[in-house]
Amino acid sequence: MTELGPIAWPPAPIRTERLVLREPEARDRAAVIELFASPEVGVYLGGPRPRDELERAMPRVPSRRPGRFMVDLDGAMIGQITLTKDTGNLRQAAGEVELGYLFLPRAWGHGYAAEACAAALGWFAGALPGEPVVLATQTANVRSMRLAAKLGFIEVERFEAYGAEQWFGRWSSVTSSD
Repeated sequence: MTELGPIAWPPAPIRTERLVLREPEARDRAAVIELFASPEVGVYLGGPRPRDELERAMPRVPSRRPGRFMVDLDGAMIGQITLTKDTGNLRQAAGEVELGYLFLPRAWGHGYAAEACAAALGWFAGALPGEPVVLATQTANVRSMRLAAKLGFIEVERFEAYGAEQWFGRWSSVTSSD
């Protein structure tokens, strides 16, 4: 049993046309630090984290935990996807599996996030058929809003949190348009 329920972890790497979703490896450390220190990535997440703090705190191999996939393009990590249950950050997500995604700015605009998230959702739907997935993002994050719509998330509500309007949606393999 994992925090995702009865799913055996880790799964075999998930391969798409261009990407591989896999567990974190030691070679990902620098890219993970770059991801969390990026001012562009941090815009809707409360800002970037200080690089020196990340360098000190980051283990040699970024944390491996159920639901965390590194997104690999041609042997290099370009982002991460998480499927985690009840992060405790938002009451709306309590007890639900929540999709999260972060990509390095150089990977933006190429469809990698949509490709990787669709693959992760497909894997999840196969592992736990009919189990819904939720997603929260700031309404000001236009790219994230577009991605949520493209993936088939349906708006449940909008609310204020972290000093900004948030969008909360739900996806299910049963109701997905795919």
